[in-house]
Amino acid sequence: MSKLTKEINNLLQTFKKLRDPSQGCPWDKEQDFKSIASCSIEEAYEVADAIEREDFNDLKEELGDLFFQIIFHSGMAEEKKLFNFEEVVKELNDKLIRRHPHVFDKKQEMSASESLEIWEKEKKKEREKKNLLSLMDDIPKNLPSLTRAKKIQKRAKSVGFDWQNESDVIKKIDEEIDELKRAKVSQKKEDISEEIGDLFFTLVNLSRHYNLEPEDIIRKANLKFEKRFRKMEDEANKTKVNLEDLEINELETLWQKIK
Repeated sequence: MSKLTKEINNLLQTFKKLRDPSQGCPWDKEQDFKSIASCSIEEAYEVADAIEREDFNDLKEELGDLFFQIIFHSGMAEEKKLFNFEEVVKELNDKLIRRHPHVFDKKQEMSASESLEIWEKEKKKEREKKNLLSLMDDIPKNLPSLTRAKKIQKRAKSVGFDWQNESDVIKKIDEEIDELKRAKVSQKKEDISEEIGDLFFTLVNLSRHYNLEPEDIIRKANLKFEKRFRKMEDEANKTKVNLEDLEINELETLWQKIK
């Protein structure tokens, strides 16, 4: 038995002890698929955060926490005789081989974009076997909204429903801003909300055309704003001034100084 196999088996046994009906952990015993779904999402975000901070010791720990979520769901499935961890691993390995025929079947040199096209074609074949009524049917409803918007747009693109280039998308953004201005005149919140939503959706489309991740873009924008705002607070503290006591033009001057 390899060291890796031994450690995985130890982890599986640890999970079983935590779920033991008589001697297990009270919290772990009570959980089901739905109750810990949010934990899985949270752990994935903590992995992304560790990567963003380039804290690789933290990343090691967060990857372990995320891996345990897989163990947890697989273990609960095994309890219900649905599937087990071994089947999860096998299905994943089979899928990776199936989606990379250029590596495991007919080995050939190709670019990253060409290999991605093959990946998408294989995914399309898998969806066709599911006999879905719509291309949109298996897009998870609880994905972060920007990520889900990107997936929706990629599905539409698969049948040719997409703008040809970035310039066309930017023209659409200008249209959406004009529509938002008209909605603003009406003062109807529902209309304003709808137009802001259309603008967000089109901005996601622009990021996709530039091969950028919308979630990454907004996360970096958040971090940039937060960093600059903290510097504003520091500058104000140096002069023993509270930000809330400053006029908007003074705040703007301070902001421009930080920039």
